[in-house]
Amino acid sequence: MQYAVRGPIVIKAAELEGELKKGAKLPFEQVIKANIGDAHAMGQKPISFVREVIALATCPSLMETRTGFSEDAVLRAKEILGSTGGGSVGAYTNSVGIASVLNHVAEYISQRDGYPANPADIFLGTGASGCIKNIMKLCLTMDADNKPGFMIPVPQYPLYSACTAEFNAHLISYFMNENNNWTLDRAELERAYEDSLEHCIPKAICIINPGNPTGQNLPPENIAEIIRFAHEKQLLIMADEVYQDNIWTEGGQFTSFKKVLRSLGPEFDDQPLASFHSVSKGFMGECGLRGGYCEMTNFPQDVKDMLLKLISASLCSSTSGQVAVSCMVKPPTGDARERYDRETKAVLASLKERSVMVHEKLNAIPGIKCNPLQGAMYAFPAIDLPTGAIETAKAQGMEPDFLYCSELLEATGICVVPGSGFWQTPGTYHFRMTILPPKDQLEVFLDKLSQFHGQFCEKYSDVSPLGS
Repeated sequence: MQYAVRGPIVIKAAELEGELKKGAKLPFEQVIKANIGDAHAMGQKPISFVREVIALATCPSLMETRTGFSEDAVLRAKEILGSTGGGSVGAYTNSVGIASVLNHVAEYISQRDGYPANPADIFLGTGASGCIKNIMKLCLTMDADNKPGFMIPVPQYPLYSACTAEFNAHLISYFMNENNNWTLDRAELERAYEDSLEHCIPKAICIINPGNPTGQNLPPENIAEIIRFAHEKQLLIMADEVYQDNIWTEGGQFTSFKKVLRSLGPEFDDQPLASFHSVSKGFMGECGLRGGYCEMTNFPQDVKDMLLKLISASLCSSTSGQVAVSCMVKPPTGDARERYDRETKAVLASLKERSVMVHEKLNAIPGIKCNPLQGAMYAFPAIDLPTGAIETAKAQGMEPDFLYCSELLEATGICVVPGSGFWQTPGTYHFRMTILPPKDQLEVFLDKLSQFHGQFCEKYSDVSPLGS
């Protein structure tokens, strides 16, 4: 099992940071971490309303004076506490989550999609990742000769390959089309499915939209094609939609799998869909609070009953995370609204500005090509590597883009994740970077990257391929 976003290069980056703090003389003055989508670690400030509600829910005595707190936050904290045991977030909640928060999620989904959502089809979890793992567990079998298979996009987020390995399931790779802004081709889905049949029983197809690490925002017609494919093959659809608030293209908008599924009509009323969202991304970036939800559309009741048994073993998810989910899906409407709008718009506008800058500057570097960043928080540029670098890496038992990223860190202090950690089309090389560092750090990052790439290619252009 591997988890690239916290792999060897990230560990080395932490070691270099420690050396700098001790006064070591290195070729750089700071380590710029662009390896993980951790907004607050990169300097993003929390949304005031979110922290107010969490503070009041955690320490209700603060409501006695209300000094420094909006009336909106007080009312929200009271509403949530009214659904908890003993009026305390220190009590266990229902395994599926706090009732008032489930209602808030259902209202949000209904307003977003224009189709009704039922709180009974929703459960809260320890981030979207906790929800994803529980849904994957529903697909497991006890028959070692008939492994369940999960269709995973390549490039993929390492959570999926790690969970597949943990569950001793079979990973079915389908390749996204880099030449068409990382969209999905029906023919490729068919190929991956057919090739897997001798190894497993395909159970589900996973889609990350907007994409991580690829940054695409799938159009509704592509989503519909995926739904038709899943329906024909009797596959559960797992729609990882945690970046739905992060859309950067002018006039672009997010379309959920739920909305497209409902628009296809009653023929698809038996198509199961699990949709995921999280407080870790979007405009909040509250990664450490570990809050997320899953909506189960068209799930048979006996399957939902089994899911309840499964999550009941963990009692409940983090109550502070559940409170944060409420703040994510239900904005304030009174005295906190102006500040809330100002803060969220500022975060999203800054991220959009950085996404444009990153895309333009990456493509200005000879030998690096990056598709438009339509959404999410990452760039996944393709890098042209000289044959000498490829052969050197292979001789050392490593992937060529791992060699590239390792030398990039040692020379510049820039920490990114090799594309091989996310898997990629054979013969191509990439790295993933987040757009979250402050703009001034990103400018330094991109200038250093440009210089390094030229030096790296020159260094290895004189290295003869092995055996020549």
